[in-house]
Amino acid sequence: MTRPPAGSPAWEPAELPSQPPLHGVATADVAVVGAGLAGLACAYHLAERAPGLDIAVVDAERPAAGASGRGTGLLGPRVGPPIDRAVRRFGPSTARRMHLASVRAVEGVLELCARLDVGCGLRRGEQIMATRSPAHLRALAGQAKAYRALGLDVPVLSGAAVRTRVGVPYTAGLLHRTAATLDPAALTCALARACAARGVRFYGNSTLRAVHTGDLVGPELVFPHGRLYAGQAVLAVNSAAQGVGLPVGTILPLEVYAVATAPVGRAAYEALGGRAGYAVVDAAPMAPYFRLLPDGGLVAGGGTVTAPAGLDAPALQAVRERAWAWLDRWLRSLHPDLSDVRVTHRWSGRIGMTLDDLPVVGPVHGLPDVWYIGGCCGHGLAMSVAHGAYVAAALLGEPEPGDPLPWHRSSAPRLPVGGPTRRLLRGYVDALGRSTRRTC
Repeated sequence: MTRPPAGSPAWEPAELPSQPPLHGVATADVAVVGAGLAGLACAYHLAERAPGLDIAVVDAERPAAGASGRGTGLLGPRVGPPIDRAVRRFGPSTARRMHLASVRAVEGVLELCARLDVGCGLRRGEQIMATRSPAHLRALAGQAKAYRALGLDVPVLSGAAVRTRVGVPYTAGLLHRTAATLDPAALTCALARACAARGVRFYGNSTLRAVHTGDLVGPELVFPHGRLYAGQAVLAVNSAAQGVGLPVGTILPLEVYAVATAPVGRAAYEALGGRAGYAVVDAAPMAPYFRLLPDGGLVAGGGTVTAPAGLDAPALQAVRERAWAWLDRWLRSLHPDLSDVRVTHRWSGRIGMTLDDLPVVGPVHGLPDVWYIGGCCGHGLAMSVAHGAYVAAALLGEPEPGDPLPWHRSSAPRLPVGGPTRRLLRGYVDALGRSTRRTC
């Protein structure tokens, strides 16, 4: 058991509905466990489409306390493996559908922000996947070729074209036009308020302990101080699935890191594309990235990832300090005027990874009327909202037309993560991080 993510994000939780702990016995037509973007999007769409439905949302802490409130607010199109690998694994037609689904997911979040009329620091702007390393130029070229062959609008940028936009000496890039940045905690809290306004009940500080098939109808959800009986249940619990024993394959918890700075100087702000709202993701394995905030500060993330299971508190904190120090150095390498900028926030968050890079969104084997959402592999801002809407439609008997996409499934591949395998896994993750640090 490891301690929860550390540090304070650059975003403050906004106003939230009342969330008493769940005590005694409660009932609901639909129970949603997990008050992040996936769970709240599901509850929101259920309440909007079926106003008379009794919906309860339960969280181990509160809305936006987990990954949805500890992200960095990059809203861009990506789901599953890189596009060229998706073509090899699933074929051109499915790979194209996967990418277009991720673009629609971004558009869905933009529409949701407009519908909620939430001030979440939303800035529409393009996202650039770029490299400064010859070692990763080949990988970028493979993706560019696949996008072009599939007829997808992801143009190649020369090094000069990238530098015109962000003024960092990248050698090449790919441009994703449908993208934005925002405050993820503000969006998550706005969704919670919108759910409450539609009659959704909230319970906080109630960790899911077990899920059973109910004796009469629907599942029985067990919490520390009570039980919830529901006609249907949606478990948007990401990597916490393992602690409950859900048969959804391996959703591995990994810790990722971010820092934010005070407002940068005008020259650096303009050079890094602040006015146009660009976000830049490096093509290195752990994908360090940066984007500017509306107040002129800078957020940087990625570059290091940790498998925290089995690490004691001092060891985990030492890993965090090294990760934050690396991000500090990396962001200062972006522009000379960042040499003395002050870092104001350092934080970590947990993502759920799968062995095949695909999320898991589907009914749980052996538990009738129970659905699971998780494993977005670090690309969850847009896709979590889309997955919540997808599951809501399925529960209401309104499934999407056509063949299901590869991540609409009941489980991910299993990976033994205990004993010697855990050490091998941590060595692999550390090696990827060292590769990133050498080439960025």
